[in-house]
Amino acid sequence: MTTTGPELLRQRKEQGIRIVSLTAYDFMTARLEEQAGVDFILVGDSLGMAMLGHKDTLGVTMDLMIVHTLAVSRGAPDTLVIGDMPFGSYEASDELAVASAKRFIGEGEAGAVKLEGGDVDQVSRVRAIVSSGIPVMGHVGLLPQSVRRLGGYRIVYADQRERMLEEALSLEKAGAFAMVLEGMEEGLAKEITESVAIPTIGIGAGRFTDGQILVVNDMLGLSGEFHPKFLKRYAELDISMVHAFSTFASEVKNGVFPGVEHIYSPRED
Repeated sequence: MTTTGPELLRQRKEQGIRIVSLTAYDFMTARLEEQAGVDFILVGDSLGMAMLGHKDTLGVTMDLMIVHTLAVSRGAPDTLVIGDMPFGSYEASDELAVASAKRFIGEGEAGAVKLEGGDVDQVSRVRAIVSSGIPVMGHVGLLPQSVRRLGGYRIVYADQRERMLEEALSLEKAGAFAMVLEGMEEGLAKEITESVAIPTIGIGAGRFTDGQILVVNDMLGLSGEFHPKFLKRYAELDISMVHAFSTFASEVKNGVFPGVEHIYSPRED
């Protein structure tokens, strides 16, 4: 019997096998990521920037997240799909957090949810969601949903070691099955990874987390000039796509497309 879901990630950490993850926002991308064998897919609220052109993630709604999560779940039915709880969907109360998480599971067909932060309120939200029977992935370090409060995207360094360790351990105690470490000094991420029993998934957190995740548009070269230090591009699809679009436009204008091989002739019967 094949192990899937949160238990797979726990086994990966215990066995010292690196965990592989990407974001996805649509059926086709999710299908291809499942074929490639990723361990889990995050339907990130990053879709606001990657797909809709927002300047940050704060305008992403629950309704929007549910639509995209359902598409990804249908595209990758045999892979753990995690819905990223957007800004405003959990901060106000435990009750709101549980209701939002239930929408991801019931309407979006996700297998788990993720939420940002490890302070007292966020830990309470995690505990409440886990108590309702829904697996939760935590997220500490750089918090995109706090960008306006913090005045920008700020890397977390070792001078915040005590707070980061406290948040990580509190999330683990609250029942989180894994956590994302984002935008963090490598040594700090390594210490957190060694201090918790649950898997850590790094993005801009160095080499020593239990796994890695990237935004799919970024790693495929579809994010324009956005190229932070932690990002490695594995393709330059923007170049290929512009070439395809330009070639199509030229062939249409010059009468090359459609050719005789693309037309339907009169019926011979």
